[in-house]
Amino acid sequence: MQRIIGFDLARAYAIFGMFIVNFNIVFGEHTKKDGLGFFLNLFNGNSSSLFVILSGMGLSLMSRSAADDPLKQVEIRRSTVRRAWVLFVLGLALNVWWPADILHFYAAYMHLAVFLLFRPKNILLWVAGAAVLIFHLLLLIIPYESAWNFETFQYHDFWTPLGLLRNTLYNGWNPVFPWIAFFLLGMYLGQLDWNRANVRLRLALIGLGLSGSITFLQYLAEKGVFAADLAFYLQADYLPPFLPFMLSTAGVSILILCVAVKFGEWFEEKSWLQYLLQTGRMTLTHYIQHLTLGLVVLAVISGKKEYGLTSAEEALSPAWILLFSALYFVISVAFSVLWTRRFGMGPFEKLLRILSGAKSHRAEPKRTIN
Repeated sequence: MQRIIGFDLARAYAIFGMFIVNFNIVFGEHTKKDGLGFFLNLFNGNSSSLFVILSGMGLSLMSRSAADDPLKQVEIRRSTVRRAWVLFVLGLALNVWWPADILHFYAAYMHLAVFLLFRPKNILLWVAGAAVLIFHLLLLIIPYESAWNFETFQYHDFWTPLGLLRNTLYNGWNPVFPWIAFFLLGMYLGQLDWNRANVRLRLALIGLGLSGSITFLQYLAEKGVFAADLAFYLQADYLPPFLPFMLSTAGVSILILCVAVKFGEWFEEKSWLQYLLQTGRMTLTHYIQHLTLGLVVLAVISGKKEYGLTSAEEALSPAWILLFSALYFVISVAFSVLWTRRFGMGPFEKLLRILSGAKSHRAEPKRTIN
């Protein structure tokens, strides 16, 4: 199979979007509905969902070479579980500093996805739909606001066994139900032939249809066409992740993937594209780095003293957030290029491989989609 560099390009785009979202959550006005603030808030949810989808695709691509080899399948399952445990521990450690961590959720997705590896791809879509349904059923049993203070974004009993379980499975930032649906969608997409233009066109139309229809319904809701409860359901953004949010962000992610693959074809020989690809292959490093070093740097240069998800200090302007995010991304690209020349693999990517004892099983040499 021909190497598809667009996936790494999509990862680079997603990490830039995550810079914007997280810097804006901590230091900006993440509820603005107009102007540049509205533009920044367009990235909410979409970057995280794209990351999760790409992770699922990576697992499918890594597993493809073992489709007819039972021994390889066993090893891939084992290495996936080991990677999941490493990410779980790493995510909990990061959670002490950043309560909105996504890594320990990744670990849960991977643990469950192991049972669906090497199954017919249509099963993945059925289970993804079931995950969304289970979340909506849980809403009828467990109050979604359990343990939450949504004014401070504090989750009161996260560090208790019951709280950690509830947060991870149901009402955390990226809980298994329904967010594993994105991961399973990624596993499904990873089994498609992205080299075929008609496949990409069909996916682009599906993505446009999903995102466009939900956007239209949200517009109608904003104009008061629907009852208050239905309007809230249609317009809910990230917390809670109702079905319209899931469909809309899935559609946007599919569109971005299609565009990224096309850009990869158009500009494959350009040096700037190669730099972005190297950045996309180090997203674990950049994710951890921007939530530690990046937040501290922005706080220092802006004179902020608080680093939490909410702050009593005056918010930075959207222009400030966008400018810093862009500059930080440029620096991240430069770091990726220099690090790759010297070491080949990102520091946290290398650490993950060492600790999990992972081996390369990819059919496409030199791919580094995790």
